Amino acid sequence: MKTYRNPLPQHAADPWVILDGDTYYYCYSIGNGVAVTKSDSLADISRKEGAVSYRAPEDGMYSKEYWAPELHKINGWWYIYVAADDGRNETHRMYCLKAKTDDPTGEYEMLGKISDDTNKWAIDGTVFNCDGEHYFIWSGWKGDENVAQILYIAHMSDPVTIDTKRILLSYPEYEWEKRCCTNGLPTINEGPVILKRNGRTFLVYSASGSWSDEYCLGLMEFIGNDPMDINSWKKYDYPVFEKNEYCYGPGHCSFTTSKDGSEDYMIFHGNPVSGTGWGGRRLFIQHVTWENGIPNFGAPTSPDEELTVLD
Repeated sequence: MKTYRNPLPQHAADPWVILDGDTYYYCYSIGNGVAVTKSDSLADISRKEGAVSYRAPEDGMYSKEYWAPELHKINGWWYIYVAADDGRNETHRMYCLKAKTDDPTGEYEMLGKISDDTNKWAIDGTVFNCDGEHYFIWSGWKGDENVAQILYIAHMSDPVTIDTKRILLSYPEYEWEKRCCTNGLPTINEGPVILKRNGRTFLVYSASGSWSDEYCLGLMEFIGNDPMDINSWKKYDYPVFEKNEYCYGPGHCSFTTSKDGSEDYMIFHGNPVSGTGWGGRRLFIQHVTWENGIPNFGAPTSPDEELTVLD
C-alpha cells in the first residue's frame, strides 16, 4: 500500500495515466509539446519531471496550444493523441504522434492530423477498442462557430486514419451540462474516456464550463453491439461526479487500475480554491467503487483524509 492525500502537490490539467506491465506512465502537455514520465507507484506519478517526448515546430498548423494528450498502446506501438493549433483556437484539430522506439518515455514523431471528412474543430480525442475494432471519440463543433462542444465517434482503419462519417454521441442537453455557459460562452461535452469492468463498457465525459466551479462528469453506457449506432449508447441524466467544499470544477479524468487489476482509480484535475478556473487546477486520484455493475465515483476527498493505492 502507498499513502497520499488529495490534491497532489503539482498543478495539472487534463491528466492521462496508463499502466503497462508494472509501470505507470503519466502523459501531459508542456505548452507546445508533450512529456511522459513513469513511476512504480500511482501515488508518485507526478513527483518528477517527465522526459520531453515531442516539441512542436516553431510555426504551422500544429505549432501551438497542445491540449489533453493521451498515451495509448495499439498493436504493440505507442501513440499519443493530442489537440494542437496554429495559435488560433478555431484551428484546433487532433493529431497523432508515434513513438520512435518501444520506450513510451522516448522520442515521438508526428504522423499527422486525424480527422473525419468534415475537418471541423476537434479536441480531446480518445481511442475505444470494441471487439478488435478501433473507434475515435472526440469533442468537436458541428460547424465553424464555437456554439457547443459535441461528442462524436468514427471508425478507425488504423491508428491515424478515420474511415467513416462522424456520428453524434452526446450534446449538452441537461441543465447540469450547461452551467456557466451563458453570455455567448459555448455549452460543453468534452474529455471522453472509456471505463470497462466485468464485461460492461462506460464512457465518462466532462460537462459545463471548464473555466468554472461547475465543471463535472457525466456518464454513458455502451449497451448495444455497434458503437456507431446512437441507440447502442445509454446516457445517464445526472452528473456522476461534481464539486464540493474540497474540490471545485472536478473533471477531465482518466482511469487506470492497480497492478493486479483488482481496483480502478480515477485521475482528474480540480481546483482546491473556488473561482481559480484554468489557472488553479491540481491533480487528484481517487478509488472507483462499483454498485450493481455501475461505477460509483463518490465525492472529492478532504485534504485531511489519508488515501491508499495498491502498489
